[in-house]
Amino acid sequence: MTALPSIAADAPLLTAIRRDLHAHPELCFQELRTAELVAQRLTEWGIEVHRGLGRTGVVGVIRHGSSPRAIGLRADMDALPMTEHNRFAHASRHPGRMHACGHDGHTAMLLAAAKHLAAQRDFDGSVYLVFQPAEEGGGGAREMIADGLFERFPMEAIFGMHNWPGMAAGQFAICSGPIMASSNEFRITIRGKGSHAALPHNGIDPVPVACQMVQAFQTIVTRNKKPTDAAVLSVTMIHTGEATNVVPDFAEIQGTVRTFTLPVLDLVEQRMREIAQHTAAAFGAEVDFEFHRNYPPTINHPAEAEFVRGVMTELVGADHTLAFEPTMGAEDFSYFLQARPGAYFMIGNGDGGHREQGHGLGPCTLHNPNYDFNDALIPLGATLWVRLVERWLARP
Repeated sequence: MTALPSIAADAPLLTAIRRDLHAHPELCFQELRTAELVAQRLTEWGIEVHRGLGRTGVVGVIRHGSSPRAIGLRADMDALPMTEHNRFAHASRHPGRMHACGHDGHTAMLLAAAKHLAAQRDFDGSVYLVFQPAEEGGGGAREMIADGLFERFPMEAIFGMHNWPGMAAGQFAICSGPIMASSNEFRITIRGKGSHAALPHNGIDPVPVACQMVQAFQTIVTRNKKPTDAAVLSVTMIHTGEATNVVPDFAEIQGTVRTFTLPVLDLVEQRMREIAQHTAAAFGAEVDFEFHRNYPPTINHPAEAEFVRGVMTELVGADHTLAFEPTMGAEDFSYFLQARPGAYFMIGNGDGGHREQGHGLGPCTLHNPNYDFNDALIPLGATLWVRLVERWLARP
């Protein structure tokens, strides 16, 4: 791994910052301590600071030279509502809150790059450091945009980086086009007519209606959409009934839908609604259909993705610059990419061997209570951020 000497020299400081953040996780839109730490460090390093975008977001601004060109770099700051199983010294001090997705590491990598960029200023233009709140379900990116992020900080493009467990440390990965899926939730309430279980003809049983719907929904994936279009429709909850000898009044179905494109999402939602309405009608029941669109698909812009791939290759070589296989996970960086060109990419977090004595017995995977960010990534990730800035602002 090739890190800039000044960044490598700061590794102990940034590791300490990362572990402090890990020990004090904060949930979406509650990142008050985290935002204060970020703002204090940026100010200490002579960086202009703006606060309050997206409620708890922070934007740092580094300018040099006379060029009007500008680039944006994003790190997410929030933690997850889960209890950590690790027992090492920097484990979460707050039960029910944990940095189980590495946002503490993302913040540390961007801080490391900020420190170097502010000290060296080997570029001509502006760098906007976007420390975003509420990625984990709160839509912090959307809220920062609504608060005028791109009007106040007119960047040409914006880039985001996420750690990826299972990919070796020292490797990067990126792809052009869709890299993560849309995230959507549905709730369907089937209203029948309760009765004694021994006298079902006196009621309208919502349970077989729910069963028919669940089976029929899968035909949307297998028979309505094109086989070459990706979609996942998962029914994850069915709630109904209170007693074994009572036909219930209602049944509730909940789950998620994920797609890589909005036209496929439109198709799935429309067909689900039609199947729910007509299936209920066929059984004499009524239905309430709710479909909530959370995050849109994260779609990398081709030119910006190829630019990032080139910088990665220059830094770690072609053998360590991988083609990322798109995942059905979701990311609110998608909102940024809908508003500006840019790209989202991965840095390898290893297989968990970096964890110190006292880690949990489970795997070091994202959203797992045994996860921990690999601090060895901080200098490499920060160096990539610096090189992206230098190469982007030097382009014609």
